[in-house]
Amino acid sequence: MEALRQDDPRRFGRFTALARFHEGASAVRYVARDTATGEVVLVTAARPQLAAVPVFSRRFRAEAHTAERLAGGWVSPPVDLGEEPEAPADGPEPLWTAAAYVPALPLAEAVAIAGPLPERALRILGAGIAEILSRVHASGSVLQGLAPGTVLLAADGPRLTAFGPLGAAASAEVGPGGQLSVRLGYLTPEQIAGKEVSAASDLFVLGLLLAYAATGTTPFTEGPAEEAARRIAEDEPELDAVPDPLRELIASCLAKDPAERPAAGTVAAELALEGAAGLARGGWLPERLAAAVTDQEARVLALEPPEDDTEPEAGSAEAAEAGAGAAEAEAAGSGPEETPEPEDARPEDPRTDVARPEDPRAVPEPQDARTAPEPEDARPLPVPPADASQTDASPADASPVNAPASQAPTAAPASAPASASDGDIGEDRGTTRFLNTGPRPPQSDRPTTQLALPHELTAPPGAALVPAAHPMPPALPAAPGTPQQPQPQPQQPSHTQGGPAPYPAAALPAGPAGPGGPGGGPMVSLPLPPAPAPAPDPGASRRTLLTIAAAAVGGLVVGGGSVAALGSGDTAAATDDKPAPKPRRTLPGQAPEPRWIYAHPASESSPLTTAVWQDKLLVVTSESQASAVDLRTGKRLWQRADGAKGQAALAAGDDLVFVASPTEFLWLSPKNGKVVHRVRYTEAFTDLPGLTVGRLAGSSGPVIWFTGSHTVTVKAPKPKKGKKKEKDKDKEVVQAHFFAYDIVQRKELWRTAVPAGRSPGTPAYRVVAERSADVLVRQDAVSLTAAEVKAAKGKGSVRSFDQKTGKLLWTKKYGAASLEAATTGDEDGALYAAVGKDLQAFEADTTKPLWRVEGSDGSWFGTPLVAGPLIHTTERSRLVGAVERESGRLVWRRSTEVPGIGNAPSLTLSSSEKTLIAADAIQVTVFSAADGERLWKFQDIGSADPKGATVSAPYRALTFGETVVVQRDRSFYAFPVA
Repeated sequence: MEALRQDDPRRFGRFTALARFHEGASAVRYVARDTATGEVVLVTAARPQLAAVPVFSRRFRAEAHTAERLAGGWVSPPVDLGEEPEAPADGPEPLWTAAAYVPALPLAEAVAIAGPLPERALRILGAGIAEILSRVHASGSVLQGLAPGTVLLAADGPRLTAFGPLGAAASAEVGPGGQLSVRLGYLTPEQIAGKEVSAASDLFVLGLLLAYAATGTTPFTEGPAEEAARRIAEDEPELDAVPDPLRELIASCLAKDPAERPAAGTVAAELALEGAAGLARGGWLPERLAAAVTDQEARVLALEPPEDDTEPEAGSAEAAEAGAGAAEAEAAGSGPEETPEPEDARPEDPRTDVARPEDPRAVPEPQDARTAPEPEDARPLPVPPADASQTDASPADASPVNAPASQAPTAAPASAPASASDGDIGEDRGTTRFLNTGPRPPQSDRPTTQLALPHELTAPPGAALVPAAHPMPPALPAAPGTPQQPQPQPQQPSHTQGGPAPYPAAALPAGPAGPGGPGGGPMVSLPLPPAPAPAPDPGASRRTLLTIAAAAVGGLVVGGGSVAALGSGDTAAATDDKPAPKPRRTLPGQAPEPRWIYAHPASESSPLTTAVWQDKLLVVTSESQASAVDLRTGKRLWQRADGAKGQAALAAGDDLVFVASPTEFLWLSPKNGKVVHRVRYTEAFTDLPGLTVGRLAGSSGPVIWFTGSHTVTVKAPKPKKGKKKEKDKDKEVVQAHFFAYDIVQRKELWRTAVPAGRSPGTPAYRVVAERSADVLVRQDAVSLTAAEVKAAKGKGSVRSFDQKTGKLLWTKKYGAASLEAATTGDEDGALYAAVGKDLQAFEADTTKPLWRVEGSDGSWFGTPLVAGPLIHTTERSRLVGAVERESGRLVWRRSTEVPGIGNAPSLTLSSSEKTLIAADAIQVTVFSAADGERLWKFQDIGSADPKGATVSAPYRALTFGETVVVQRDRSFYAFPVA
């Protein structure tokens, strides 16, 4: 963390910048505060030169919305996306986002402070990141956002701050014609071979990060730097310094064959079976890192806005002009007046063969400034003698990626040896580092993968792409009015000390014209077609494609395959003229290919209820209509406005679909949705005028149970003879009933009067067990009247109604089960209820306790699911399990790997009862019902349109045959299950 620089923006919307937190290739992060509320945030502000490029702006927004969709757990929720209705008339649109501030250290800085992490901390770090990757991969996407600077270590666990190539870029530059080149800091074996990246590629990078965190270096550093790519592709990783219990797992992540790498969920489970959050309870950081995090938090709280608060807001014309003026001044050889140097400023770079952007405030540094040892792969590569008439290296080659983008390169004297290295880490001189914890770890400055994104304006038809003349993309364009600098010759930079060593592009062969000639670089920019306009149906959530160009050892091979970016939707189209590749083998833990995908039309209101009818139809009701989808094909068959606001559809015999609407019962034809029968409540219940039917309490075969209420007028009593007439008024009283109704015979079976509920008066009942003689019912706490809540004294109750007559048999309370406690029962007379943090079994008729299963601290059980000899359990701490019905013995318990605390996942069994599906607001996790093996996960994070609405609806699961239909809001996916 550093003090603000002179040209840093001071305002981001309602936030005032306080300090620099971290500097990356494409953006700078600032600690900022809302002066009105005191809220502290981390603002990620795109570099102005990049923000002005339309394709960068779109991608930046898309990654910001991806972070919003993944928010929760180890992803800090965005506070403000910094979106403006339109760009200012006299300047570029400001491009920034703000997320909640969590005191934390970047992984690279943590390793520089305290050295390699201990085993327990490694497990928590790896499990937390793997949990995020598991959520990403469940949607068939690839993250490409892992790097030492994008992973933070907080007091309660790790955090991820990058959600795509821009966030994790080692370099991001604009070339001629507005082409954007984004280069990642890691290379994987499949990229070296020119193949497309996949979910397994994220696992390889995770292995590199864990190896770095465990040893302080990357596992392929031994040997000549020019052979680094060959070592990645062929050599075994050096993992001798990795703790023994973790060595095999990290080695499996670094397998050359992507198919041999474990799934993210497998890695998370092996590192922390109870989940990263569970393992991190009580603290997880070494003492020095915990102290540094605490110190950072204290210093952030003490930060005050700079006294000179005249800096224009981000994106304003004044800010742009100031940046341009600074660039002009430096290009002309003049700069601002030198200032006294702070004691912790970094030393001057003695390497004179590499051109570096110089801070105009730079001054000499004391010779005793602290440095860190340089890793072995940081040795510079041999370079030809510098020509005095030319600049030694391009900014992309020579400067650290965290150099300010507005600074122009200054040629260094050519007399210094190329191999000289003082361990300079590219820290801006003339700034103050708040934490006195040693040099800031560097960013990887040797790119290995190049992401080419197009300018808004495409080339004329037939225009050919010209390969880059040197390994690195062109430097950022100068600010308007800045004299053009001569194009520097290609030259390899030397790696600085600290973080994981990148792998040199120079190790790859030159083009046919030799070094520096046409095609001489190993990277070729493949332009993407112009970004498509937002689809008219955001529910379809079209996938955005990224083209990754990777150079291969032994010859230039450009990978033309496409990979779906995180935040994408359904169909990935090819990005070149080659035939679409065959579907890859599903990795363990990754969701299988869906049989079909159905998107509910955006022109209609969102679904209210969904139900499977006779394993043939998926019946969806909404505010406007009821519709049916063919379960074999996922195609809509019909829609019927009469079914608007209907409750979940049921089977009325073999040939009719029953739907209860707010005013009537409907029987629809499954073929075309035509109304075959209609029973209005005013006609069926003539003695209950104005009857309001509540939510269905349950069903069994042809019988449904529901509550209803109506209002009656009670006349005021007449005054007694001889007494003065009182002015009493008639009263409106709500009367409620509990009904049983046969939907095949279309007749009422019985009704019984029950206490009215909270206004408007219909109590909400739920059938928790059906037995041969009675039905056990529980009332939702939200529908209890204030008097009922007071009388209950915090304890919930269960009512028993006679199956044949509806007579109330008894009302009982079970232990300390609360009003809101999840409860269910079985046909054998047992009742299962959440009591405190535990799950307890009772005899339903006597309330005698049978057994108890202990839950997690700070959590409680959700509604259990009875299945044969087992009861499947679910907890708010995201644990799912199974216990024996007879004894309560725990059979298995697993985490869904969703971090944090939320609502307990809802449980569904497949038709065969072999597969258990747990659905919550974050994802769907599928287990083997017998032993709890995690089979796969799925997450649909919604539309990739940056301006599209964020989907926050929870997941639902419905099963039929060997299929589970997963729903999230308007999207439905049919997956095969056992």
